[in-house]
Amino acid sequence: MIKNRSLLLFVTLLLLLLGACSNNNEENMGNKETDNDNEKTEETEEMNHGEMNHSSSGEVPEGLEKAEDPTYPVGNKAILQADHMPGMKGAEAVISGAYDTVVYTVTYTPSTGGEKVKNHKWVIHEEFEDPGEEPYKPGDEVVLNADHMKGMDGAAATIDSAEEMTVYMVDYTPTDGGEKVRNHKWVTESELSPAE
Repeated sequence: MIKNRSLLLFVTLLLLLLGACSNNNEENMGNKETDNDNEKTEETEEMNHGEMNHSSSGEVPEGLEKAEDPTYPVGNKAILQADHMPGMKGAEAVISGAYDTVVYTVTYTPSTGGEKVKNHKWVIHEEFEDPGEEPYKPGDEVVLNADHMKGMDGAAATIDSAEEMTVYMVDYTPTDGGEKVRNHKWVTESELSPAE
């Protein structure tokens, strides 16, 4: 009788112990899956940012007019308030170009395939195929003639917003320690603040 009770107690404790181990493993597996999801999200974001051409040759589209009296003249320093990519916000920039044009946000599907890019900032009027004189309006369909990101050049796009303003090209060193970016296109005046 005592042996049966001892055996029953032993089996019960063993089952409890195995059950506890099993729950811990499931929790750990759940955490690993969550960690993997987070890693995938970070990788996707990095891939998206990695596809953006941070630097450019400094060449500008034909017909783009230099700004006559920009708030931030060429050669002046400013602080970037834009966060188009990692390390941009808060970086000190040197203005390498200032132009008066119409600035757009656009939604497009990359010509190389992939997911639709919504409200991409920024594309200027001169970066569309056969842009014409008149500014486009939200809802207008256009073809992109810009290569800020992979699959952008030649892609069909829809205008999300349009505003006439001064747009800037800048040189800066990312705050996260990346390589110096030269002639980055484009930053608007509201995305800059005076350097102290």
